[in-house]
Amino acid sequence: MFARVTMTEGSPAGIDEAVRFMRETVLPEARNMKGFKDSYLLVDRKTGKQMGIALRETEADLNASAEAAKRLRAQYVWEATAQPPKVEIYEVAVQL
Repeated sequence: MFARVTMTEGSPAGIDEAVRFMRETVLPEARNMKGFKDSYLLVDRKTGKQMGIALRETEADLNASAEAAKRLRAQYVWEATAQPPKVEIYEVAVQL
């Protein structure tokens, strides 16, 4: 399994909008992508820091979703008034 981790920071006041956008826009589209396993949004309401984690079955599935993920990230940053994101890719080595 592979993970795309997106980290950004915005105004703490934008967290609720970020959560809404994730639930209403990102997750429905992500669920339709090949190899979808799960997605998470972690937030710090005090600092405005946010971390999104998208899990895909294979590296090929993760790569195939890259363009859609880039488009959704751009929308997310706009909606959440966040700074440009930092994106990293990881292999999930252990899952409990």
